[in-house]
Amino acid sequence: MNNAKILRLWANSTTLRAACIAASPFLLVGFAAPAYAAGTLAGTDIQNTASATYDTVGGPVTIDSNTVVIKVDELLDVTVVSNDPGDITTSPAKTGNVQTFRVTNTGNGSEAFVLTANTAHAGDDFDPTLQQIILDTNGNGVYDAGVDAVYIAGSNNPLLAPDQSQIVFIITTTPTGVSNGNRAQVSLTAAAVTGTGTPGTTFAGQGQGGSDAVVGSTGADSVASSFLAIQATSLALVKSATIIDPFGGQRPVPGAVITYRLVASVSGAGTLSNLVITDPIPVGVSYQTGSITLQASTGPSLALTDVTDADPGSFNGTRIAVSAGNVPAGETRTVTFRAVIQ
Repeated sequence: MNNAKILRLWANSTTLRAACIAASPFLLVGFAAPAYAAGTLAGTDIQNTASATYDTVGGPVTIDSNTVVIKVDELLDVTVVSNDPGDITTSPAKTGNVQTFRVTNTGNGSEAFVLTANTAHAGDDFDPTLQQIILDTNGNGVYDAGVDAVYIAGSNNPLLAPDQSQIVFIITTTPTGVSNGNRAQVSLTAAAVTGTGTPGTTFAGQGQGGSDAVVGSTGADSVASSFLAIQATSLALVKSATIIDPFGGQRPVPGAVITYRLVASVSGAGTLSNLVITDPIPVGVSYQTGSITLQASTGPSLALTDVTDADPGSFNGTRIAVSAGNVPAGETRTVTFRAVIQ
């Protein structure tokens, strides 16, 4: 085998070995290693050694420098966000209001966080009473009374690895004497147990792996807010059906026409916002085209179209929907439609 061929084989085998080494985390673990929010894991030693080569009469000589070791410091960073899609509706004297937050360790080392709830914000309409802060211990994102753990500061501060999150619930009671539409701000603060402060503040030797802990861009604390909104109105929805069969009777036989009637009654005080009434077409019947009507408490019954257009009715092939708008307490909205038994 000539020298050129040997060199080619050696180069190819070296390339293959390098590719296997580079891919080995994926081959052994089955997925890429996590990308930590703040970069290299705290406590990691970054080390390297330089070299120099020179020529002598006896041939080239290589010498190494001393090895420089740098231990990566721990960045203390955290974010808190509200997981609520919008205002959480409540009513006067209601207990057990649940507002949901997500706390995420965005630093590069494992850190515990102290949680604080604030229910008394200037500028909102009322101050709810704090009942408890709850940790979502089963990880389903839903408050499960008696299952999820009550948070006690200093006892069960959530310890989070880099990029790990903890769902937190704030449970409150609404005071009496509030009015429809009033809103209250409720906030959750998470602060690193190691310490907080202006970015760059250092806590010597208190980081992961014996490193220093350095406050990151968040100040090592974060706060987010969610809102409670008083809805002093209540809604009742009653559904009924009448039948006319092909023989003039009221038997539910194939070919009989069912008229469904949905009555939404608003009680209490104030106005119920954006009332939408929907009803799926049950198996065994077919919707009768163009049969949707809407009637207010005092007013004529209005025929609605099936398509999504300027009027508030629609049929999408599986259900009817009627947007009844804002309905004051003491009023009703009645929807009817027809279906034929198959």
